[in-house]
Amino acid sequence: MSGPPDLIRAAGCVLWRRSPATGALEICLVHRPKYDDWSHPKGKLKPGEDALSGAVREVAEETGHQCVPGPRLPTARYRTGGRPKEVRYWAAEATHGHFTPNREVDRLRWLPPAEARARLTQPRDRELLDTLLTTLHPADET
Repeated sequence: MSGPPDLIRAAGCVLWRRSPATGALEICLVHRPKYDDWSHPKGKLKPGEDALSGAVREVAEETGHQCVPGPRLPTARYRTGGRPKEVRYWAAEATHGHFTPNREVDRLRWLPPAEARARLTQPRDRELLDTLLTTLHPADET
């Protein structure tokens, strides 16, 4: 992948699961104390790391959960700290795992889509959630 030499390359997932209690669709959001925001799990790629591997690694590091990546979602492009940033995203189904709070992510919530949408800090993250919902079978939205 090419881009400006100062491009920050990152990747993440819109992580979802079926509620263990009800079977309803739930979306995973993480809280990052450094930014005091709620977002989808994501992070910078390591040198030479491909975006999909980085996305799966970041999900595991930030949420403690393994996942099965699904369809690609739109790439987010914005500036941070004066530098361009590109974050490639995938839909991903959580399989198993356990969250342990850490320095980077201190809270995790599994929420119904409407609550997740309301809690997300950035509009671009709400757009990713909307795309996920249209990507999954419509019956999955309840």
